[in-house]
Amino acid sequence: MPIRPSWCRISVIRFAQPLVSLHTDRRGTVAVMMGLLFPVLLGGLGIGFEISNWYLRTRAMQNAADAAVMAAASNSESNYNVEAAAVAAHYGFVDGTDNVTVAASNNATCPAGANINPPCYSVTISSIVPLFLSQFVGYSGNTTLNGAPEKTLTSAAIAVQTTIQQPLCLLSLSQSGQGIRANGAPNSNFTGCSVMSDSASTCNGSNLQANYGLAHDSNDGCGTKQKSNIPIVSDPYSALAINIPATCGLGTTAYPQEPSKKNDPPLPSSQRWSGSKSFSGDVQMCGDVQLTGDVVITTPDNSTGAVLVIENGQLDLNGHTLSTANGSAVTIVFSGTAGNYTHAPTDNSTGQGGVLNIQAPSSPSALFPGVAIYQDPGLKSGVDITYKGNNPAWDITGAVYLPNSNVRISGDVNKSSNGADCFVMVTNTILINGTSNIYQQSPNGAGCKQAGLNMPTATIPSRSQLVY
Repeated sequence: MPIRPSWCRISVIRFAQPLVSLHTDRRGTVAVMMGLLFPVLLGGLGIGFEISNWYLRTRAMQNAADAAVMAAASNSESNYNVEAAAVAAHYGFVDGTDNVTVAASNNATCPAGANINPPCYSVTISSIVPLFLSQFVGYSGNTTLNGAPEKTLTSAAIAVQTTIQQPLCLLSLSQSGQGIRANGAPNSNFTGCSVMSDSASTCNGSNLQANYGLAHDSNDGCGTKQKSNIPIVSDPYSALAINIPATCGLGTTAYPQEPSKKNDPPLPSSQRWSGSKSFSGDVQMCGDVQLTGDVVITTPDNSTGAVLVIENGQLDLNGHTLSTANGSAVTIVFSGTAGNYTHAPTDNSTGQGGVLNIQAPSSPSALFPGVAIYQDPGLKSGVDITYKGNNPAWDITGAVYLPNSNVRISGDVNKSSNGADCFVMVTNTILINGTSNIYQQSPNGAGCKQAGLNMPTATIPSRSQLVY
């Protein structure tokens, strides 16, 4: 007879079977784990989104700071900070709004180790943002606002305004009034270089066709590109005065002058010139020199050339031509005391005007390299020049240095017959009238380099550059 299980055993088996099934059944495990991990994942994702938001906002602030500091450096004037704030606002960061601060400086510390000349400009943008899920992991921010923890984000940039050196063919040294004026002058052609006034400048009817018209004060109409508030250009050739040979030493009344009255004594024959003159080194004339015929100056070569010093006197072409021979060069120096003398080239003839056709010495070892006419900067009177084009006509290669002269030009200036394309004038003030035509220069001062002249240059602002 078979053995049957008791009811007790059957009950145990029935109870154990579900437990065994539960132990081996893995359905729902993931759901349980996700339920336990979900708060942690949610917090982590929330913090990640919050940190990403900080990063994106900081990057946007950095872009705004970069653009704002470039604008401030390019502006480089007293309202640079207004320029910076306006650019930052264009990027959505308005100073004083939505807890945003935009701070600009024009005396920031330039980055160490960089070859940068101050001033450096800086712009710093700060933004306070609220904390969200980051608080649940214990982060309490780095500032408070109205008693609540907040996060301050900051981006900063530093820039400097670069400059370029612009060669000048016309420089007015006067630091008051109108240094450069032009009335009409449609033919004046400074193409290839620029003009600069250490005070203001005004050109009516023509911009002189200069690459740049520059002025320390306001510039009104001078130059193809016109700029004001340019740093003063110092006298470029005053140091050459030390090379003027010793004075004649004849006293203040012993300098022979051209007769101005019928009974005045004539000039000595040694100071009345015609024909060929051979010069070497320096030649000194005391008092006026007057041409009685065309004169050609011959020197050993056109690099070192020669120096003709006229002390307390004028060079009166008297209707004739003074020229340098091919392969020769000269610097004409007007020196002496203030006195009642004329210290300039003139033409006192009543007929056809004379011509001054000279080129300057080109060698760096010359006493006045690249300078064709040099007025002693110590002279304060008798130095003004009114140039009408036939009083005399100027055909010149080199610099004409008239630091205390008030010059009026109504005629043409051409290059010398044997020289390069180089004409530079340094004056106290200058007025260019009518149809005056000053010849076009070689680009980038190439002609003056050939002529041996170290041209004066002006420092003008260029593009701004990020340095941090």
